[in-house]
Amino acid sequence: MKKQKIIVILGQTATGKSNLAVKIAKKIDGEVISADSRQVYKNLNIGTGKITKKEMKGVPHHLLDVVDPKKKFTVAEYQKLAISAIAEIVSRDRIPIICGGTGFYIDAITKGIVFPEVLPNPKLRKTLHSKSAIALFEYLKKLDPRRAEDIKNKNEQNNKIRLVRAIEIAKALGKVPELKYDTNSAMAKNVSSYKFIKIGLYLPPDKLKKKIEKRVKKMFQDKLLKEIKSLKKSGVAKKRLKEFGFEYDSPTYEKMVKETIKYTKRQMTWFKRDKEIKWFDASKKNLFAYVSSVLHALK
Repeated sequence: MKKQKIIVILGQTATGKSNLAVKIAKKIDGEVISADSRQVYKNLNIGTGKITKKEMKGVPHHLLDVVDPKKKFTVAEYQKLAISAIAEIVSRDRIPIICGGTGFYIDAITKGIVFPEVLPNPKLRKTLHSKSAIALFEYLKKLDPRRAEDIKNKNEQNNKIRLVRAIEIAKALGKVPELKYDTNSAMAKNVSSYKFIKIGLYLPPDKLKKKIEKRVKKMFQDKLLKEIKSLKKSGVAKKRLKEFGFEYDSPTYEKMVKETIKYTKRQMTWFKRDKEIKWFDASKKNLFAYVSSVLHALK
């Protein structure tokens, strides 16, 4: 039986993933599923670089604006919604196009990862939340050095929610289990019925820096600070805003450019581990035609 083809467009921030996804979707009757850990939240638009209705050009987009920013949302929850969205799109004889820069979200869909089922421990959480992020990170390093290193590589050592959950799992299971593709799991069997074609976009460092500078400048022109003020007014705590990243933590132009460049390096570190990705230089003028020809050859 021929496997259902699913296109995945991934890569660094500011490489034009969303634009390419829309172009491909219009050509092949596709629909886009976002794979961005912050764009799932409502009202986090400017700071996350969320695609606008105008930029969608009529192409349906899924898993944008699905949860209130005051609420927590896990990768396991995302996985369930994404797999459901894929099935729904396929049922209408259209092609799913997964698009985003959050490597963990993409792996959750394409590799059938099985997440540990550890119930929340309210008492432990209350104790842990009273500690600083620095103290939590040091504690996690003692419990599970590998998971601590993974969190550091994602620049999430100040994310108390992520740290508390990692400690919670580590204490329950001895350590946070390595998330692997389990061929016997229902999730893996579901995923195995699809053929994922992974298209990676990158830019040479000098061109990427210019794109990032332009992107950050536009964020401030589009009133990023007003968006932050509006989020606070709606009841999103300052502590919670920090968890959404440097864009929402007293941002300045210089700080955002510097931190975005650092983030793009971490993105590439993550993606380079996946040998299934076919890489394309996003600065090439004939990018769409080139990617289209590759997709056609892979039919």
